[in-house]
Amino acid sequence: MDEKENKGFTEREALFYHETIRPGKIEIIASKPMTTQRDLSLAYSPGVAAPVEAIARDPSLAAKYTARANLVAVISNGTAILGLGNLGALASKPVMEGKAVLFKRFADVDSIDIELDTEDPEKFIEAVALMEPTFGGINLEDIAAPECFIIEQALRDRMNIPVMHDDQHGTAIIAAAGLLNAAFLTGRELKDCKMVVNGAGASALACTALIKAMGIPHENVIVCDRTGPIYPGRENVDQWKSAHAVPTQARTLEEALDGADIFLGLSAAGALKPEWVMKMADSPIIFAMANPTPEIMPDEAKAVRPDAIIATGRSDFPNQVNNVLGFPFIFRGALDVRATAINEEMKVAAAKAIAELARERVPEEVAAAYGINHKFGREYIIPAPFDPRLMERVSCAVAKAAMDSGVAQDPIEDFDEYTLRLRSRLNPTTSALTRVYEDAKANPKRMVFAEAEEDVALRAAIQFRDFGYGTPILVGRTEKVLEKLRELAVDDPESYEIANSANYPDIEPMVEYLYKRLQRRGYTKRDVGRMVNQERNVFAALLVALGHGDGMISGLTRTFSQTAREVARVLDPKPDATPFGIHMIVGKNHTTFLADTTINERPTAPQLAYIAKETAAVARRMGHEPRVAFMSYSTFGNPAGQWLGNVRDAVAILDAEDPGFEYEGEMAPDAALNPKVMELYPFSRLSGPANVLIMPGLQSANLSAKLLRELGGDATIGPMQIGMEKPVQIAAMTAIAPEVLTLAVLASAGILG
Repeated sequence: MDEKENKGFTEREALFYHETIRPGKIEIIASKPMTTQRDLSLAYSPGVAAPVEAIARDPSLAAKYTARANLVAVISNGTAILGLGNLGALASKPVMEGKAVLFKRFADVDSIDIELDTEDPEKFIEAVALMEPTFGGINLEDIAAPECFIIEQALRDRMNIPVMHDDQHGTAIIAAAGLLNAAFLTGRELKDCKMVVNGAGASALACTALIKAMGIPHENVIVCDRTGPIYPGRENVDQWKSAHAVPTQARTLEEALDGADIFLGLSAAGALKPEWVMKMADSPIIFAMANPTPEIMPDEAKAVRPDAIIATGRSDFPNQVNNVLGFPFIFRGALDVRATAINEEMKVAAAKAIAELARERVPEEVAAAYGINHKFGREYIIPAPFDPRLMERVSCAVAKAAMDSGVAQDPIEDFDEYTLRLRSRLNPTTSALTRVYEDAKANPKRMVFAEAEEDVALRAAIQFRDFGYGTPILVGRTEKVLEKLRELAVDDPESYEIANSANYPDIEPMVEYLYKRLQRRGYTKRDVGRMVNQERNVFAALLVALGHGDGMISGLTRTFSQTAREVARVLDPKPDATPFGIHMIVGKNHTTFLADTTINERPTAPQLAYIAKETAAVARRMGHEPRVAFMSYSTFGNPAGQWLGNVRDAVAILDAEDPGFEYEGEMAPDAALNPKVMELYPFSRLSGPANVLIMPGLQSANLSAKLLRELGGDATIGPMQIGMEKPVQIAAMTAIAPEVLTLAVLASAGILG
């Protein structure tokens, strides 16, 4: 297969990607307001004098008043760009920009790329060292050996911030994690393994050093370069290679591989011949990491040794050794404790954390990103880069190791709180929902998943059980659901509770129950029987109505209105309740509740008041003090209009009731949300921007919710259904498994009433 085709894109597409919208991949965005003269005065002169003087008195305050503590420099001279060689500093800029983007995408670390136009190690060292006041960490990249060894060691000795050459140590950490799991799967102890390393460049020697530190004895490792094995007394061996010399009779890679447990390659395409693999020990472990073409292709190795475990550096084969699994989170943990270095203890901790994570069930985010199902085993020994758990697991492990090894200047006191902060950096819904998830775990419920033959619903149901939120009841054809569970790598599909209307034992009571409800609405008993047997939403709602389940989730295969009609044949609203829907908009620094977004086209004043009270109650249960704004095109009568009566009457109803939360209206969105506009109305009862927005009608509410979902950039949860006699949630047809899971947990935890 042509290499360009194998990448999944053409050179033209790659160039267009880098050119379109605006050149490159990064931009600088201010984190503070910059709109008024006062803003500019605070940001620069004269306001900037205050933090300047404070930092001059106490340099540690730079972490408080500047971005330094979350800022990493990605630095290269372009002497070893990817697998392309020495193309110069300027040519390395796309790679360094890409690395900066990865830092931000995976660990919320701000990063600037710097390309230094020199191949003189001393000039490079001096230039980087002089920038220490600017950055919280230094990521060296794409620097040729042996200069990279000299540069990194000198900077580590000279600078009091973390310095890491990722080509060396990033690869080493991920490879070490994979080897730990490969050894585990093949029943090996590292101390008993014989390893052959092919390649003696920066990455290969760093991998060798770390793997030795993790347990493979020095004498059990043979390192080969282009000439062959490195042994004491061999000529033309520099100091970095000679550190790994061991006595051996082998003089070729082929001879060194005789009986070897592990081959670790960072060398050249085709360097490992299939016939040499035949000489390795049982269940050989082969890490062929040359890029873009490995030392041996996985299919070639499998052809001669089907029992082999194989890893490469490529994304189109299983077990990719990908540095992005490590460096963002290693720096995240190091920055968060203001570590003075990234030491061996921190690297080992990162490798172990990555290895342990691969042994756990893979969440939906990973499966959605890759379109495949991962399960720990010979073809999944390394986590996928999109696994959202990497942030907390690796960063925490690195931070703890920094503290234990004495290089942390700002130790973490509460790791539970730190873990929550890590989750919140990249998944803003988590902080708002953490308490809800804990409540669900403390009081697990039986949740009916009405569309269990759908992958999205089934993934959500699996996570619902795996994470301890309760018992999923899977509605669908038994064999079809079991087949889907097996496809999703569930070990024990028969342990799941499947409710099949074709053979459910209580089907007759269900028919009787529903017939009593519908017999005066034009339905015969035969109609009802057919409905129970064929309509999954009806059947699922009956499971809840008759107490077989505590709540239900549906909506993936039919429109909201159709699903709601089917459920309403079985379940009623609560007494004196108005069913309605809420969308929750969750950003980095705000959470806003929008209602009614699903049901009531033109709600009356009593309905608006009810919606306001119930939405405020949901906000409180979610940990927010509600500030309710009744939305309108008019703010306190300006401009005048004929459609303001319902809103004003709803406010009057709350005035008479004293509901126990802040509310105000009628008001336009800017008067409810923008502090500067709010200052124009000093009589307003809102003490701050509203976080509960009650819309005057379904048209404006639904349009607003969908526009915010598509254009707003924040996470949107919903619609969340309120007011039914039993917990029923109807997901959007486009929902993904995490969204379905969230709705199921909200219903299970009783947050939605």
